[in-house]
Amino acid sequence: MNRHRLSLLWVSGTLAFGLLSMLVPLPAVLQSFKPYWPALILLYWTIESGDRITLGVAFAVGLCADLLDGQLLGEQALRLCALVFIVLRFRSRLRFFPMWQQAAAVLVLLLNDRVLQLVVRTFAGESLPSASWWISPFVGALLWPFVFLLLDDLRMHSVAHSRSPTR
Repeated sequence: MNRHRLSLLWVSGTLAFGLLSMLVPLPAVLQSFKPYWPALILLYWTIESGDRITLGVAFAVGLCADLLDGQLLGEQALRLCALVFIVLRFRSRLRFFPMWQQAAAVLVLLLNDRVLQLVVRTFAGESLPSASWWISPFVGALLWPFVFLLLDDLRMHSVAHSRSPTR
């Protein structure tokens, strides 16, 4: 299998894992702490392979997330497109930030995502969420170094595996 196909498989697989992770049920007490997995994984791939992740990919992942989550169709697609657009705009800077600065940038991006979600849901007629609704971006920012290192290790392993001679 060539490197490009293997890389595409890793990107698709991790994004599918992020979508499925979004569906994992948690007790009501812990629901506020659940990070937005598709956004974290899409953030990683946008930073590390910006030429493969486009607004179209973000839109497709968002539509899949909307269908799986049963939310307003297009809401997560809009949010993920905005997220990817911002990351693509500042990708060259984000790639070279130290991990703590990347985590701070991820926090700002995830807070922006929450603001977009709040605007869309307010226009849809939903009531304002409780204060605990804002915890999730902070959890995502705290998890960012682990997500980044795990996905980076998987990506490097797949590159090293694709370069090794086949038996």
